[in-house]
Amino acid sequence: MDPIRNPFSPGAGTPPPELAGRDELLSAARVAIARARAGRPAKSKILVGLRGVGKTVLLERIRLDAEREGAMTIFLEAQAERSLPALLAPQLRLALLRLSQLDSARALAVRGLRALAGFARRLKINFADIEVGVDFEPEPGLADNGDFEQDLAVLISQIGEAAKAAQTVLVILFDELQYVPSAQLAPLISALHRSEQLCLPLVLVGAGLPSLRAQMGNARTYAERLFDFPMVDALNPEFARLAVIKPLNAQAVDITQEAIEQILEQTRGYPYFLQLWASYAWLAAEHSPIDMACIQRASAAAIAALDESFFRLRFDRLTERERLYLQTMAILGPAPHRSGDIAAQLGVDVSKLAPIRSALIAKGMIWSPSHGLTAFTVPMFDEFMLRILPKGP
Repeated sequence: MDPIRNPFSPGAGTPPPELAGRDELLSAARVAIARARAGRPAKSKILVGLRGVGKTVLLERIRLDAEREGAMTIFLEAQAERSLPALLAPQLRLALLRLSQLDSARALAVRGLRALAGFARRLKINFADIEVGVDFEPEPGLADNGDFEQDLAVLISQIGEAAKAAQTVLVILFDELQYVPSAQLAPLISALHRSEQLCLPLVLVGAGLPSLRAQMGNARTYAERLFDFPMVDALNPEFARLAVIKPLNAQAVDITQEAIEQILEQTRGYPYFLQLWASYAWLAAEHSPIDMACIQRASAAAIAALDESFFRLRFDRLTERERLYLQTMAILGPAPHRSGDIAAQLGVDVSKLAPIRSALIAKGMIWSPSHGLTAFTVPMFDEFMLRILPKGP
């Protein structure tokens, strides 16, 4: 069929043609943002889930919904090689500049820009990667003590005061939050806590791997009371079918019951995989309806594409010892595994594997569902590892 009309476009954060099964989560985010804008207590949201479940897509939809309701938003993505102040400063400057254009908020926004100038100048000593334009001279004593936690709380509060004067709400959307080091994550949590105590219109909507809940709890014990942590999981069969069938029907294309069930079985309901299989099914079909023969051809192409991109890019970042650890997990099966079982399979003491496990968690490859257990963060990665295992003679 015509590839130009293909409704599916699997990618990193690419919005699907049908965002199925996420209405409850989106509604909860809208309510929290509206409550904050009205000066009422509102918990920030941290979306957690495995790779490929659509967390980035949800952040973008929340951003669009918020802006349609008159909110001000900034979007950040954590990166292992960049500090939190370096990520925050330029985006906070943009928010303050926008607020400074409003008569009701101009004075407070300008003071916020002065606070930002002092914040960046002082913290440049410890965070050399901070690069931000300076629009006003710093105000002595305002967010310039050199203590990251205290200064960030002052800066965030100043921005919240300006947003309040403008009768709006600032929504900070923060993707890949698990890559923020604990020493920098704790000040961010503290700053948001102070903002909530002052009932300022500021909300964080973050996203990260399931390990993020424990990271934030370890950084600040009150994080569980400050944030909601909705789990973004694979779609149930009803919504998984809808995510494929509705876009096809919009193009006047049908799919057989046997074919759609095969897609669900192959993808396990993970949104990225649904998009990938459906896209290749479209390309494999000559006409409507899409049938099992199309799905068989599509599955081979989809698996090859995953192996060469989605899985391979992650695999190539691993050391030999890390690869061996993950291959051992794959041999043991898809379920979470005890560290002791992995060590026994490798024939080594469990303590010797602790640094490898920690490194894999830091790289976002595995996480711990509970104490002593280890699981993949990337769905179906175990199958990939088994496919690339060296074959016997």
